[in-house]
Amino acid sequence: MRAFSFCASILAVVCCLPAQDLKEFEKKVTEFTLPNGLHFTVVERHNAPVVSFHTYVNAGSVDDPSGQTGIAHMFEHMAFKGTENIGTRDWPAEKRALEQVEEIYDRFQAERAKGPKADEARAGALELDLKTAIDRAESFVISNDFTRIIEENGGTGLNADTSLDNTEYFYSLPSNRLELWFLLESQRFLHPVFREFYKERDVVLEEDRMRVGSSPQGKLLEEFGAIAFEAFPYHNPPGGWPSEVANLRRGDAQAFFNKYYVPANINVAIVGDVNPAEAKRLAERYFGPMPARPLPPPIETKEPAQAGPRTAVVMSPSQPLAVIGYKRPDQYDKDDPVYDVLATILSGGRTGLMYRTLVEDKKIALDAEAISTYPDGRYPNLFVFFLVPALGHTVNENEAALNDLLAKFMAKPVDAETLQRVKTKARAGVIRQMASNNSLAKLITAYYGAYGDWRKLFTSIDEINGVTAADVQRVARLCFNPVSRTIAYTERPRPAAAAVHAPGAGQ
Repeated sequence: MRAFSFCASILAVVCCLPAQDLKEFEKKVTEFTLPNGLHFTVVERHNAPVVSFHTYVNAGSVDDPSGQTGIAHMFEHMAFKGTENIGTRDWPAEKRALEQVEEIYDRFQAERAKGPKADEARAGALELDLKTAIDRAESFVISNDFTRIIEENGGTGLNADTSLDNTEYFYSLPSNRLELWFLLESQRFLHPVFREFYKERDVVLEEDRMRVGSSPQGKLLEEFGAIAFEAFPYHNPPGGWPSEVANLRRGDAQAFFNKYYVPANINVAIVGDVNPAEAKRLAERYFGPMPARPLPPPIETKEPAQAGPRTAVVMSPSQPLAVIGYKRPDQYDKDDPVYDVLATILSGGRTGLMYRTLVEDKKIALDAEAISTYPDGRYPNLFVFFLVPALGHTVNENEAALNDLLAKFMAKPVDAETLQRVKTKARAGVIRQMASNNSLAKLITAYYGAYGDWRKLFTSIDEINGVTAADVQRVARLCFNPVSRTIAYTERPRPAAAAVHAPGAGQ
């Protein structure tokens, strides 16, 4: 999993954690799996009349079909559009209108598919008919009705996220609204309606323009991922490629849902002021009707071994930026906790080696960070460094200084004091995240989804405690191999007269 963050205020508590913490925590946990395969973890916390809910689906943008990148993200948006009873003025009429949209869209696409032989007048008329049909279907919609119901009942934190490896839906409600969550969450997965699909498709495209088109950092990371991974779908942006998103159809979202939103591919955590027996009764009532279906097949694509370093340059007038990545194994590798420790030693805030060396001592960087797992961890991924050169300094200088730092680091084992400090930070990060109901629900579903057991949340602390200085040095030498390195950086455009000279990184 990703490196944990640090919370100094609880260090004293962490340092004296009792060995029986997991056993004590288990007393508050109830687990059950419905006959259809949907798993629930319920954690009792009666200190406040609030319950947090987290639904985790083992499907993300790596599962987008070829030519349909962005469809996992599109379905996430669709899940907030309501049901056959919520968000509509007249579902039977709306359903017919939605079907009419698809019929016209089919004819429009068929005409366009003729290429040079397409009848432009007919295509133009069909495009107008399509717009009219979409407008008619949207006339039945009560916008944001699903969200309104949640908020009017005291719901907070309503949101969702589609990453490369998974999709999550989450919010909190007063404990006396427990049944409302079961009703709403089950219905949007039992009876998804995919309304306003094309309107939402435009929203997603606008998000991409803001996130990538208008963001030097966003464009840099997109280019970095595209060259770092040659074959594996980690080379696709989570939101999809705009040209493919622009051609997604409502039926594509339905097909993705049918394949990946199967009960056995979903797990739910409920944390807070809740009665486990009542939660199980409601789960059986509302989620029991979801039909059991086979799990989706695993991804067969394997990333080939990298044959040499790769480089990408993004022209931008902005502040120079650089991202450097080295190939590493997936989160199931025995050395996964070592990578987390390694990242924290190098980039653990102001005490990290990178900050002390590049920012404080050499003063050539405004910021320098390391992340142990990027862009996600279920499959072989990257250990990455982010560098922001200081004014008057270049990416070349920062890269050279980082390489020098890594060479010295790999030549000598980390000292015992630093290693212990990092372990303490890691433990503190876990405890901090467990403090709130919604963060704990997120952790439980993530660990259950990734490892099939939420207890890995606790055993991961033991694994980090077991990391030695020799482990850190060994993994650093294994990981920071120039052959498996990918670097992407921004470079300011040069005047035409200067373009005859070869550009230097970050100049």
